[in-house]
Amino acid sequence: MVSNETKMRQNRGRKRRTVRPLDQTGLRDLALSYAARYATSASKLQAYLARKIRERGVAEGEELDPQAIVERLVELQYVDDEAYARARSSSLLRRGYGARRVEENLRQAGIASDLREDIAPNAYLAREAAVRLAQKRGFGPFAKLALDDARRQKQIAAMARAGHDFAAARFVVEATSEEQLTQWLAEAADEQEDNQW
Repeated sequence: MVSNETKMRQNRGRKRRTVRPLDQTGLRDLALSYAARYATSASKLQAYLARKIRERGVAEGEELDPQAIVERLVELQYVDDEAYARARSSSLLRRGYGARRVEENLRQAGIASDLREDIAPNAYLAREAAVRLAQKRGFGPFAKLALDDARRQKQIAAMARAGHDFAAARFVVEATSEEQLTQWLAEAADEQEDNQW
């Protein structure tokens, strides 16, 4: 293991790499690289570019327009808020997070409210996510230990923190069997089919 003193001695002779201030071309290259590497929203990309400008500064005589770069990448469909929101929502639901947590995550990513409403999970997807979280965390009928009232309340609170509404969290935690949850999911699927007609 290398001590801090040894690291300091090794670094004495090295020159620190100087970071060049940004010009419009450099900022565009950063934006392209970021969009190629990460799924992102226009708002998140805008925040990334603003951070890079703060960190590196602006080259002398340059006027940077990060908004124009973001707009161009949206126009070229390298950045697509709807695709990002759908993928992020789906990912969070698969991990067991509830509708409230999905909406909050998309809001923080700068997704417009009307798009967040369009992508909001339906009753079936919300219930499915609640059951998935219960399976993953060993809540309700998936618990290995008998539930006393204190443990039951903690599980309901954990599900509420994960974004599930109180009624759904309580139902899942207080379910007596996996079959009861399967029936609960089937009811939501039937309601969803009825609403489509």
